[in-house]
Amino acid sequence: MHDFTVEYYNYFLSLHVISVISWMAGMLYMPRLFVYHCRLKAGSDASEMFKEMERKLLRLIINPAMVIAWICGLFMAIGMNFFDAENSGWWFHAKFLLVFILSGFHGYLSKWRKIFERDENIKTEKFYRLMNEIPTILMIFIVILVVFKPS
Repeated sequence: MHDFTVEYYNYFLSLHVISVISWMAGMLYMPRLFVYHCRLKAGSDASEMFKEMERKLLRLIINPAMVIAWICGLFMAIGMNFFDAENSGWWFHAKFLLVFILSGFHGYLSKWRKIFERDENIKTEKFYRLMNEIPTILMIFIVILVVFKPS
């Protein structure tokens, strides 16, 4: 591990954890907004308010939090040489894959938000309720991998 990484590791770890918490809060809240947005008539005042809430949630919280989480996480992973399987074990690669999938889900949330923005949603409340479970399940497995670091 590089001296720079050792010296600043806890700062990056703290920023990473804060960013992940913010990212996950948004990832759990956005599908819930979609559930309620489905109930609203397109073009109504309430629908327009939800569009603004969804846009701000994505642009001001979810996107920046994801970027910071990725930057800090990659910095620590490189500094700790976690991309070397002999140094980290399979747990890190599994965690990395799950975070990559979570990032893909983030992309779907962005896509669905744009569909709502254009008043073109055809998916049901039930669909978004099910989608709300995906980040929860991914988060559970990611945390278990990080805490237990199975070899």
